[in-house]
Amino acid sequence: MSKTVTVSDQKGTETLAGQLAALAKAGDVILMHGTLGMGKSAFCRAYIRALAGNPHEEVPSPTFTLVQIYELDPVPVWHFDLYRLSDPEEIHELDIEDAFADGVSLIEWPDRLEYLTPENRLDIHIEPGLNPDARVFQLVPHGEDWEKRVANLPGVAS
Repeated sequence: MSKTVTVSDQKGTETLAGQLAALAKAGDVILMHGTLGMGKSAFCRAYIRALAGNPHEEVPSPTFTLVQIYELDPVPVWHFDLYRLSDPEEIHELDIEDAFADGVSLIEWPDRLEYLTPENRLDIHIEPGLNPDARVFQLVPHGEDWEKRVANLPGVAS
């Protein structure tokens, strides 16, 4: 059962990211779908900052490094940007299996995963909203645990 969340601005995106971060546990995989400029990195940055409990946490984009790892408590976060990959075999070099097992994986451009896409995951599709800053998030859970967590997610006030 998917859930649609509409936000009017960046603050709404940050609120949604914080709500999901509050539910984080080892083994979580969140796949971020959307075109360039839709806010995938902004969502991931807000998620990491919320989990770190620090709104000023430095969270650089992994566009060139492909992965940034944050050793946070209670669980590490692996932020992947797969845009520049052309072959799913290259993903193994990023130790993605370790991320899937031990941490939270936030993955931008997840179509590059192909056959490596885990069954238990949360797909987040981001579309433009009614104004330039608004976004529509379609949360699509895969797996019973994700379905329960998404169903119990509070509404976003923005």
